[in-house]
Amino acid sequence: MKNISLLAKYRSHLIALERRANLTAETYSFEVRRYLEWLEGEGLSLDSGSASSVQLSDISRYLSRRRSIDGIDSRSIAKAVSALRSFYRFLDEEGYSNSGSFASLLEVPRKVIRFPIVHGKEEIDHLLSLIDTKTPFGIRDRAIYELIYSAGLRISELVSLNVEDLIFSKNIARVRGKGNKERLVIFGPEAEYWLKRYLNEVRQELLGKRIGKALFLNKSSKRLSRKGIWKNYEKLASGAGMSTKLHTLRHSFATELLAGGADLRSVQELLGHAEITTTQIYTHVSSKQLRESHKKYLPNLKTWSAENG
Repeated sequence: MKNISLLAKYRSHLIALERRANLTAETYSFEVRRYLEWLEGEGLSLDSGSASSVQLSDISRYLSRRRSIDGIDSRSIAKAVSALRSFYRFLDEEGYSNSGSFASLLEVPRKVIRFPIVHGKEEIDHLLSLIDTKTPFGIRDRAIYELIYSAGLRISELVSLNVEDLIFSKNIARVRGKGNKERLVIFGPEAEYWLKRYLNEVRQELLGKRIGKALFLNKSSKRLSRKGIWKNYEKLASGAGMSTKLHTLRHSFATELLAGGADLRSVQELLGHAEITTTQIYTHVSSKQLRESHKKYLPNLKTWSAENG
């Protein structure tokens, strides 16, 4: 009961005092709850004055268990460590003596860099051509995926779009990114074509007699959810025999821009990245693709060069 009360107070602390986003507060609270349950199972106490008080070695043992038994990767371990560091700082402020020292001693493991999976334009064009655009929902989905691919949108940005956010005279969309930051993105002629078809032929049919500002609608005339879009894309990819996720369209957009000569800062602005280091990963993807293409199409070039000086 004491732990439940403490966890509730910690979550309120994250939101009210640290101004954390609800999703972050949820994630941290979930990690801390697991930790508290483990402590209880081990007969350990957060009270530093107790004979069974937690030691740094106990926390290390807990994290090792999460890695070995729960099978989580280094990225998830890093999240767990961040949550525990935050929690122990909170405990220090609440008067749990010596608890704050754990926050400074816990080290976040180095993240393993994972290069995003990307597809070439021909692959994406083929995938999108498989959508049955003889149906209203097919036209809607084609407009959705063309817009994500053409403007490099996050799924959350796409579902929050309203009709008024599209400015066809300049082929620009006004989107709200992370932290509710607003930015302008550009979409190409293919996306423009399908968006206009959707607006002229489909949206009013889906809206019926209702009044709504959401751009993309579901069969209930409500704003289409992320889950609905993910589900439809997975079905499309499965039918095409492709191993791909919806976010791959955004990755492919960024990689193509850099491969085409766009500068890193411009791509950062278009993607809505707060830090340019986030965008830099796409330069590695481009280099990797170049090496793979070199190996595929010019496999004997290195040997030939050595033999011919």
